[in-house]
Amino acid sequence: MRLTPGAAADVDFGRLDLFDLDLYTTGDPHSVWDVMRMKAPLHRQVLPDGRTFWSVTRYDDVCRVLGDHREFTSERGTVVTHLGVDDVAAGKLLTSTDPPRHTQVRRAIGAMLTARAVAAWEDPIRRAVVRFLEPALDGDVFDLAERALLLPAMVTGPLLGIPERDWAELVELTAMVTAPSDPHFQHGNQAATLAIAHHELLSYVTEWVKRRRSHGGDQESLLDHLMSVRAGGAPLTDEEIALDGYSILLGANVTTPHTVSGTVHALIERPEQFAKAQADPTLVPNLVEEGLRWTSAACNFMRYAVRDTHIAGGTIPAGGAAVAWIGSANRDESQFPDPHTFDVTRTAAKRQVAFGYGPHFCIGAPLARLTLRVFFSELLQRFASIGLAGEPQHLRSYFIAGMTHLPVVAQNRKTP
Repeated sequence: MRLTPGAAADVDFGRLDLFDLDLYTTGDPHSVWDVMRMKAPLHRQVLPDGRTFWSVTRYDDVCRVLGDHREFTSERGTVVTHLGVDDVAAGKLLTSTDPPRHTQVRRAIGAMLTARAVAAWEDPIRRAVVRFLEPALDGDVFDLAERALLLPAMVTGPLLGIPERDWAELVELTAMVTAPSDPHFQHGNQAATLAIAHHELLSYVTEWVKRRRSHGGDQESLLDHLMSVRAGGAPLTDEEIALDGYSILLGANVTTPHTVSGTVHALIERPEQFAKAQADPTLVPNLVEEGLRWTSAACNFMRYAVRDTHIAGGTIPAGGAAVAWIGSANRDESQFPDPHTFDVTRTAAKRQVAFGYGPHFCIGAPLARLTLRVFFSELLQRFASIGLAGEPQHLRSYFIAGMTHLPVVAQNRKTP
């Protein structure tokens, strides 16, 4: 997805197709969202097959849709690739469950993912980041976007208890789930790609649990932790463990690579911002927040209206699908003045909603933030500059905003 929009353009709302994959691959969705926030903050679209959804694009409306499960439920599906097909895992998969059950399970799972808990993992994360950056040190062309797909697995694989031999396969499968129309990941058509990936990922976690139950061991990985979780006074069922393990794998692998490549691309285009962050290492946490806002890698989430709900000057009928556009909310002028300027000193960036909002705020956010802070700290410490070595290639997806290729050349930083 193009992250720096072009000139403002008129939008024909009668013909607007927010599921047009070309809009995200070669088009300019931010220019469209700008007009929507101003003229059509609630927009109804009917797809050729009859499926209908309502889009909200303003920051406050996005937060309302994601934040109040009494108005907008997660229990019929939360990702747009499932629009119109009720989620068979509702009430079992954490992301497709509403409070109070969601709260019980989330609290139990999240005990290992608090900011305090993940702080203990900083050294192994740093070693993984250094290992990741090593190939760029020789000054040859380094395809950051392609290689970054493996970065989360390098970081979280050991924490999850996933052996290195399986990392590449799992990265491929999670990419298939979130970008089933991209030619790099598609197998057959979109439906077939999704079916294969869902089956293989669930099977992987199910078999992993079976092996752990059979052979035992004293590891304290996140997947081991799932097996010991109790919620509402009872342990998770094996089906719940498999589904939530699947969800954790997706969350761990999907968005961080695109936040990395999109933020680095922004710094390449704005060398003065690179220099500013490099001169003041205390800006790294803010750089991360601005990068999260700027890239909005998970660019939308979906909910269903529980009842007729008035929002953004209109009404979403009971049972209607509401798509909350994160990428638009994070460029809302009411929250982020001059929103299309990438600014590493922007203090308001902390209000970004790239991790979602409300009960389903990303459970892995502390780990993702730590990973990104370590990554950009090491990047700025090692390289004097980074330049493009070819044209970026954008992911063909209306759910994940990212790149499949970002060829760069880095110049090593001279140290005294």
